[in-house]
Amino acid sequence: MTAPAVPHAGTTPVPFPVGEVLARVVRGPLVESVHLGHVVVVGPTGEVVLALGEPGAVVWPRSSLKPLQAVAMLRAGLEVDDDGLALACASHNGEPGHLDGVRAVLASGGLTEADLQNTPDVPLDPTTAAAWRAAGRAPTSLAQNCSGKHASMLLTCAHAGWPTTGYLAADHPLQRAVRAGVEELTGIPVEHVTVDGCGAPLFSTTLVGLARGFAHLARAAAAAPSSAEGRVAAAVRTRPWLVGGTGRDVTAFCEAVPGLVAKDGAEGVYAAALPDGTALAVKLADGGGRARPAVMAAALEVALGVAAAHRGEPVDDAVLAAVREVGYTPVLGHGAPVGEVVTGWAAAWHAAPGTDERMAEEG
Repeated sequence: MTAPAVPHAGTTPVPFPVGEVLARVVRGPLVESVHLGHVVVVGPTGEVVLALGEPGAVVWPRSSLKPLQAVAMLRAGLEVDDDGLALACASHNGEPGHLDGVRAVLASGGLTEADLQNTPDVPLDPTTAAAWRAAGRAPTSLAQNCSGKHASMLLTCAHAGWPTTGYLAADHPLQRAVRAGVEELTGIPVEHVTVDGCGAPLFSTTLVGLARGFAHLARAAAAAPSSAEGRVAAAVRTRPWLVGGTGRDVTAFCEAVPGLVAKDGAEGVYAAALPDGTALAVKLADGGGRARPAVMAAALEVALGVAAAHRGEPVDDAVLAAVREVGYTPVLGHGAPVGEVVTGWAAAWHAAPGTDERMAEEG
């Protein structure tokens, strides 16, 4: 069998900086493993207030980019309700409510499941996937976790008068509009383009650009609620279950922090923003998901501290406790916790001399 042609095969890949130790996996008295990567937190005016690793590292943002893509689609003419908009931003579980919502988005434009061109898959949620397989159902584009984004891409094409066939091509008018929107919101030119797991074009950016893109969305919800940015932020904030689903940490983080706009992505990526524009982005160098909730919780802890200092108020202890609970990742031995994934750098940042005073002055 001849191996399929791979774009860029044989070229030297752009090196990726591994960053700093973001989490340690502790089992009993020993550190068993470590996770390296990058974290950036920006304040309400976009200034970098925490950088672990390299905030300017160029990354594939994966599904964390979806809220920014949704803004571009709204600007291009997408007409969808808030449920559909949340699904446009989603990497959903494939639970019945998710699939019904995607069907509704398609039907609103006279489209069907047959129009979807994303990679067929079974539902992301393990319980739903088990039931799917037990029923003898094959993978479908509808069940794949990006079907909400693809349904919205198709609907955008229908409303803009663009062809729905070939909408995944990087030079399609839809994808050119999405690329322009991503560059505007992040403030970072797209250096690289490839194909994401779902089949859509994937545009590179930097971690600090991703964080600032989310900050634009978060601030717009109050300043310009009817804008594309404001609508996307409101949809994510008010419909976190549609964005993820049962048991998903992205859903739990949005439920734990009032006004949070957050989106997880494959290969250890996360991005989020608070209502005042304090924002963060995370990339784990190993691409794994084990440490991602713990690292996200630590980054959110710093962001909450930054936002509170700018308001001249203490951090809400109840919110902080809820964030830590979502981020808690136990290490199991014989089915019982014998350790956990720990960070430590958020507490160290807060404990640094003059941190609260410095942030108040910068605010």
